Amino acid sequence: MIDLEPFDELVQLDHGLAVVATCRSDGTPQATVVSAGVLPHPLSGDPAVGFVAAGTSRKLVHLRANTVAALTVRAGWRWATVEGNATLIGPDDPQPDVGAERLRVLLREIFQAAGGTHDDWDTFDRTMRDERRAAVIVTPTRLYTNPT
Repeated sequence: MIDLEPFDELVQLDHGLAVVATCRSDGTPQATVVSAGVLPHPLSGDPAVGFVAAGTSRKLVHLRANTVAALTVRAGWRWATVEGNATLIGPDDPQPDVGAERLRVLLREIFQAAGGTHDDWDTFDRTMRDERRAAVIVTPTRLYTNPT
């Protein structure tokens, strides 16, 4: 099991902002900024990195075809990268063990793991539902850092 503490330390320093890289169908990388955080994988309970993606996002299209992803978080000159395979859980990517209520709570947990807070959780939940947002949970296979 990979220790995600170095990644989590940096999440806390810059609002969970991370660059996620996925692979297009032609093999070229696509990178975008997300808010990510460390949390238990909702299916295995093992430490993982999660972020939320809009249902129409290209990153979800890419991850449905190729689950490999890399996330880099940084603060100053310190950075950490997690590589792994993504599990998608959302209205367009159902998981038998994750119902609608568990998904609602999971999206909140990811947001909070990335350092997010909200004054109106009902509005948050409605936005997640309306935008068909999905939880993307990356099971780490590799972690590397520049700790200085």
